[in-house]
Parts: sequence; C-alpha cells; structure tokens
Amino acid sequence: MIVKKLPDVIQILPDAVANRIAAGEVVQRPASVVKELLENSIDAGATSIKLVIKEGGKSLIQVSDNGKGMSDVDARMCFERHATSKIRDTDDIFHITTKGFRGEALASIAAVAKVELKTKTEAAETGVKVVIEGSDFITQEPCAMTTGTVFTIKSLFYNVPARRKFLKSDPVEARHIIDEFTRVALAHPEVAFEMINNDSNVFKLEVGTLRQRIVGILGSNYNNKLVPVAETTDIVTINGFVIKPEFSKKTKGDQFFFVNNRFIRSPFLNHAIESAFEGLLTKDSHPGYFVFMEVNPSDIDINIHPSKTEIKFTDERSIYQILRSSIKQALGKFNIAPSLDFDRDPSFDFPQPKDYTSVKIPSVNFNPDYNPFKENSGAKHEFQRPEKSERDTNNLQNWQKLYKDFDDFSSGKILPEKDAPLNFSDNVVKPRFFVIGAKYIVTYIRSGLVIIDQHRAHERILFEKFEKAHSTKQALTQNQLFPQTYEINSADFELLKEMIEELKVLGFDLDLFGKNTVVVRGVPALSKAQDVKALLDEVLEQYKNNVKSLKLPKNTSLLQSMASGMAIRSGQNLSDMEIDALIADLFACENPYHAPNGKPTMVNISTDELDAKFLKS
Repeated sequence: MIVKKLPDVIQILPDAVANRIAAGEVVQRPASVVKELLENSIDAGATSIKLVIKEGGKSLIQVSDNGKGMSDVDARMCFERHATSKIRDTDDIFHITTKGFRGEALASIAAVAKVELKTKTEAAETGVKVVIEGSDFITQEPCAMTTGTVFTIKSLFYNVPARRKFLKSDPVEARHIIDEFTRVALAHPEVAFEMINNDSNVFKLEVGTLRQRIVGILGSNYNNKLVPVAETTDIVTINGFVIKPEFSKKTKGDQFFFVNNRFIRSPFLNHAIESAFEGLLTKDSHPGYFVFMEVNPSDIDINIHPSKTEIKFTDERSIYQILRSSIKQALGKFNIAPSLDFDRDPSFDFPQPKDYTSVKIPSVNFNPDYNPFKENSGAKHEFQRPEKSERDTNNLQNWQKLYKDFDDFSSGKILPEKDAPLNFSDNVVKPRFFVIGAKYIVTYIRSGLVIIDQHRAHERILFEKFEKAHSTKQALTQNQLFPQTYEINSADFELLKEMIEELKVLGFDLDLFGKNTVVVRGVPALSKAQDVKALLDEVLEQYKNNVKSLKLPKNTSLLQSMASGMAIRSGQNLSDMEIDALIADLFACENPYHAPNGKPTMVNISTDELDAKFLKS
C-alpha cells in the first residue's frame, strides 16, 4: 500500500505582506498616523511641533518637530518591525513612561503609504533623508536641515484600495485628526503646537498652563466653565479641571482622561466622576472633565490594546474612590455642589449695631378695647378688616376655575361618547387631557388611556416636516433682527463645514466667517429657541452622537439631530392650545407611534389592562 504524502501548506509571509496586515491594527485611518507621529515627536523631546494635512490626511500628513532627531543608522532602522529604543526585555514593559514602545507604528505606516523622513541630530553636520514606498526601500541620502525630524506621509492606502474606499469624507477624516491632535496637545501644554488643514491655520498653541491650553483649543468661553481639581495620595496624584454642571452636554465630547500624560478611555473611572456629579445633572446630560492622573508605571498595564487607549490598574477600587472624592471636594469647595454648614445658625445673621448707636426697644401698638367675639355695630376701628376689593373677588373666581376640571372628572363628563370610533385621530377627546410632570400628556379614548411623551411626539412631528422640506428644498427661515456671530471649537467648525449646505436646505441662514467663527442670519421657522447659539450647539452635539453611536447615514442623522435639537423638552410647560396642536400634528404624521430613533411616542393602556390590575389587587 502506497501512502500519499500531503503537501506542505504553511509558509512564512513576506515582510511586505506581514506589514500590510499588521497595519490594519495600527493604521485604521489618517488620524491613526497623526497620533503615532505626534507621540514620536513628544518622545523625542520636542518643544515645538507642527502638523500639516491635506484632503483629510489622505493625500498629505506632515509632522515637523525640533526634537533630538536620529542618526543615519536609526533613520533606516526605525522602519523595521519591532525596532524600538524604549525596551530591552519584558520587565521594561511595566516601567514604560514614553508614548510608543512596540516599534510597530512606522513599519505599518510605511507599508501602506509613501513615506519621506528627514532627520538630524545636534551633533551631526548634515541630516539624512530616507524614502520608503509600500515597505520598499527607495533611497537614503544626506540632506540639509536643522536639528529635529520631519515625517511626510503621502497617498495613504495607495496600495490597499479596499482600505482607502472605506475612508470617510475629507471633513470627517479631518475631524478625527483634530480629535487626536487635541488629546496630545492637552497632555503637553509645555509644548507649542500648530496645525494647518488645506493651507488654513486651525491651531496655533503657545506654551502655557493647562487652563490656557484648554481655552486655546476649545475656545475662550471655556475659561469660566472650569473648576480645578487637585488631590495627592500615595496611590495616585490627580490634577485637572471639571466643567460646571450647568454647562454639561448631551454627548461625551468634553471628557478627557490622561494617565501619566497618556490619553485613555475608562468607563470605570468615568462612572466615578458621574457619581460625583450625582444630583447636579439632568438625566440625559454628561459631565465634562480634563483629568490627569499620575500613577506608578509598575501599577498599570498599558499593553492591553493596540492603540494603547485602555489600561489596567492594580488597585482600581482605591483609585475609583480617590477620584470620586476629589471631584466631590472640588465641586463643594467652589460652591458648585450644595453643602450644609452646621457651625452656625442663619437665624442669627443680623447686622451688628455701631458702637455709637443706642439700641431702641421696639414698640407694640394694640387696641385694649378690641373684642373679636363682639359683633361690630357699625363704627370702624383701626383693626377692622376692609371690605372685599375687586381683586379679591377676581382671585376667588380664578381659584374656582382651577378646580372646574375636577368637577368634570367626578361627574364623568370627561369620558368620550360610547359610540365614538376607534380611530386615534377621531377618538381623542379634545381638549380633555391632563399633563403629568410637564412631560406626559394623558388623554382618553373609548378603549382606555393614551399617554403621550411630549418630547418624542414633537421629535416625530419635526422629523417628518424636515424630511419633507429636505426633499422639496422648501424649508422656511425665520430671519434674525440682527446677524449673530458665534465662536465654536475647531472640531465643531470642521463638522459645520461638512453640514453647512444641508443646514441651509433645512432653514438655517448661516455662513462661515473667519477662523472657527460662524455668522447666523436666520434659523428654521419651526424652531422656538430663543438662544440661537444653544440651538446650533445642540444640533451639532446630536449629530455627533447619532453618527458615533447609531451609525446612521449622513442625511438621516442630520434630520434626526435637527428634530431632537429643536423639540420641546420634557419638563417644559405647554398651554392647552399648544397641547391640542401637538396631539393633532402627531396623529397627522405618517408614523405617529414612534420617534425618529424608534422609541415609542405613546403608550396605550386599555380598560382590560386596568381591569386586570384591579382584579389582581
């Protein structure tokens, strides 16, 4: 019997292929390249860093720094996989104080782009220029330059078209780059940063304090929003700022955690801060913070995620409690959180008399002949109650009107006729309704009760109106008496560039005006907002939240954001006429039963359900 040997199928991948596969973890989009290059500049000891991008980083990413530079040999070796100057053995991983250490970033970037490196050390007479395309070494030659390093990345994913087609639009990719730039710049206020996007200066940040850096990135209006936090213990040192509760947002955009100057994401620590804000925020709001924590490198593990944005602590519980306590203390210290002072009685807070003034004994006037049980014969004394005025009569009538509906409830007049049809739009008894907590509208149909969420109902109404306006391009605009100019942060400004034409179609009359500034001449006629800046901020926040969490298409996300941002709020009191109009408009919608996000606008409780609940009791 002849045994046929199976062919060998396992083989070692060529370096170029292995690098492209590894690049999938490290280089997900242009922002990933920016993050790695900026962190390399920080590790090189740079005090000034400049970032230049074009077309959202797809065609050009250039990072220049004045760091210590590299030698000729290091300039070539840095593109090899797992080539690093940061670690020598496994124990070094647990004492890392630098940004990068695994030696994968540059090899991965060079595998999917055209890379040019220019670098020079202070001791060298000339610099060196290295060119690599798709992991293929092209050239290495001397060049003239000052001390430092310049990385130029062109045509990202030019040799991996499948990856390139999944990149988003230029404004979206630019916004992701701004996010990464912001995180690095916040962590290092001692370093000057500059960013240029398509020949337009986005940031020019001078060396300064953390507060100055926050204001420089997010805008001057943040200066009065910040509450300082500081705590020093043997386990962790905490510094930074939290944003005052009244400036909280619907999304988690202004949340920054840094551990040993490395940006991280931690739901665990975020929960500690949210619990410290307990009772100060509305249900759908999130606290903003810029929290820096210094922990012994041996007490954390940063090598659990390819992008190193997640870490593990050896003593999570203690850090949680210390962080929570420090935030609560900061809020209390600056009179943000309510506090009680048990050391004094406010009833004794009266002004002290001056030394030269005498104390006057208060006098009491009374009528010694007054008898409350004696009927007055006609003569009026000074203590007699005056006759009822017209105001008293009107007040009495108004109080009686207040309880009129309760008489209707007790008499059964509020119930619909027995022969009323089952159709919702005809079956709602107008204006027979009442409101619970300025949030839920309760009305009656023959089969039971209908409870309507006023915010979700208005969202549905606005969504369908905006949807129609978008398709017909006939949205109405409510012009402002005077044009208003607003400053917004750079990330939102880039987002606004992407949305501006769609916003105009939906009724906004606005234009970009200089750096990070927008001028608003009109808002959609459907909007009832008095604060135009707050309205615009709300629409942008909702849009970012929809795109990030719901993964919605651009148009759908924008329509939902407009509807949510302009809808009446839970807790907002409505007049009877407004409630009538809301109910009528809701049942005139194509889909009155669900908000744009799919959540129900109303709950129907039938008489059978009510009977069942009473029978169980």
